[in-house]
Amino acid sequence: MTIQTGDEVAQASGNFSIRTVLHNAGIGLALLALILFFSIFTEHFLTANNITNILTQVTINLILAVGMTFVILIGGIDLSVGSVMAFASVIAGKAITLAGLGPFEAIVLAVIAATAVGVVCGAINGTITARWSLPSFIITLGMLNIARGAALQASNAQTIYSFPLAFEDFGSAMFYGVPVVFMVALALVFIAWFILNFTVFGRLLYGIGNNEEAVRLAGHSVYRYKIAAFTICGLTAGIAAVVYMARLNISSPIAGIGFELNAIAAVIIGGTSLNGGRGSVIGTLIGAFIIGVLANGLILIGLSDFMRQMITGVVIIIAVILDYYRAKYTRR
Repeated sequence: MTIQTGDEVAQASGNFSIRTVLHNAGIGLALLALILFFSIFTEHFLTANNITNILTQVTINLILAVGMTFVILIGGIDLSVGSVMAFASVIAGKAITLAGLGPFEAIVLAVIAATAVGVVCGAINGTITARWSLPSFIITLGMLNIARGAALQASNAQTIYSFPLAFEDFGSAMFYGVPVVFMVALALVFIAWFILNFTVFGRLLYGIGNNEEAVRLAGHSVYRYKIAAFTICGLTAGIAAVVYMARLNISSPIAGIGFELNAIAAVIIGGTSLNGGRGSVIGTLIGAFIIGVLANGLILIGLSDFMRQMITGVVIIIAVILDYYRAKYTRR
């Protein structure tokens, strides 16, 4: 059985087909249009400080969206990543404040604790979903409540702070004008891109999204691959927790509320199909930037929070409608 990646599927009918242009360039052109619009109508949009702000603001959503891409590619969804991120940050925060460690040891412990929490929660989501063939929407909705309740219980509904200064230094560090935390997110994008395009594991994820039964008949364990996809999503939630702690120098049990919706929006706007089997993490990167640029530009224009939410919602709905027509055109 030959399994194609999303890019290969898009190019199957010719190098210069309309489908190829729409798939590879459409969302990129949309991002460029947004940048051009806000550059014209806002005075400070293209300043160095604002570009740095956009990169920093995009970081957590991009990290979560990278993991979400793996789940949506197999036709699933994970509503728990925001709550898992909060739970992971609380556990990591309590670990480093109680241990009384030095700065380096505290950071290492935080990374281990947060990613471990994320991996366990993701693996539970994947195991239950795959073992009983249950809708991931319902299972991860349950995990959303479990993780949020666990975060509130573990922290006694209190914010944890007074982390080592090294955390704050990492969260605000710059490398030639680029936030280091954004470079972490970009590294995850590259790793995910390589996995999805150049490994058997990645191609089988596309295969599961396209035709799960065909992958099973080819002798592959769909069960294990589904668990792996959700585990990766949990892992990125743990990494996002560390970045959140570094940026704000706190752990909060109410962090990440609504973050799962932004991550899903970035993936869908980026061209990954909700039905699975088609999409790319590069599209997710662009989708995250579209959300980040839109939010930043609307603030600079002076729109209220309510108007920004409405406009962002409209963009998400348009992206889903476009996905419908893109899938319909592909079937032809």
